Amino acid sequence: MPHTTPLIFDGHNDILSRLVDRPRAEALEALRNGNGSGHLDLPRMKAGGFGGGMFAIYISNPPEVGFDMEAMLQPSYDIPHPPEVPHARALPRALAEASLLIDMDRAGLLRICTSAAGIEAAMTDGQIAAVMHIEGAEMIDPDFHALDVFHAAGLRSLGPVWSRPNMFGTGAPFRFPSDGDTGPGLTEAGKDLIRACLARGIAVDTAHMNMKEFFDVVALSDKPIINSHSNAVSVTRHARNLTDDQLRVIGESGGLVGLNFATAFLRDDGQMRAQTPIETMIRHLDHMIAQAGEDCVGLGSDFDGAVVPDGIGDVAGLPALRDAMQNAGYGADLITKLCHGNWVRVLRATWGA
Repeated sequence: MPHTTPLIFDGHNDILSRLVDRPRAEALEALRNGNGSGHLDLPRMKAGGFGGGMFAIYISNPPEVGFDMEAMLQPSYDIPHPPEVPHARALPRALAEASLLIDMDRAGLLRICTSAAGIEAAMTDGQIAAVMHIEGAEMIDPDFHALDVFHAAGLRSLGPVWSRPNMFGTGAPFRFPSDGDTGPGLTEAGKDLIRACLARGIAVDTAHMNMKEFFDVVALSDKPIINSHSNAVSVTRHARNLTDDQLRVIGESGGLVGLNFATAFLRDDGQMRAQTPIETMIRHLDHMIAQAGEDCVGLGSDFDGAVVPDGIGDVAGLPALRDAMQNAGYGADLITKLCHGNWVRVLRATWGA
């Protein structure tokens, strides 16, 4: 029988950006009952034992820019950074995505959580525990007025960059093969943003940062280092993955790295193909646990934002990953840590509650 427990707290999904352009009632219905599109809806979440996660506010590239997914089927690739998204475009869209999450909460479809205790309580109550997260801070102004408003609305996690330049940094490109040492560190505004997040109790997410930006955060932060959805460069030499040094730093800080389900970051050949064995996920978990420690690894699926292994398919396929962990010899305590325990621990250490 498929394993739907322990519940999974997932470090990254993009359902808000997938649904935000629909009429609001239609978007809520898509979460409530689903229609088979995307990776996430409540029936499939329940079927997969999905207990909650980070719900990302993410500003997609404009249609005229798009994203060249076909390039990621080549033996090697270096996709140019897209142009910056203007603040004037980013802010209204970010507000719409935050409002959608708030409406999901009002409708009783999930529960916005601002503490680790709140996450635990929601999962115990059978509610989806949702943490408001920003992926790419194009909507944040240099005076941090928007940051304060989003924080008041429930924001508790922020990644300054996506793989696209903004006023805070450059981000890691979609490049294979690469070790992630691809560009300059954070700008002065980026360093100020890190300090502003730390002062407000907002977790800083180093996902999508290049190597220098990652170590800038390490130098600035006295909190556990978090990377919500990346894998191991030693297994897949992709610029979006982390070196052994980075993984060890995460472990030494008591932080967390979340296993990214995106197949380009899992496969030896760096290609974004669904025909990818679940065993590749175990290879990355094995390596990340060896480098960071079993208390500092979790899951960060990138559901609704990536191509995932066809043995998973969508959130309802999460039992196959639990089964693969068990088949690989992972004990019950370790599986619980990977599924949600480590995320709850690191967020409690970061937020203080």
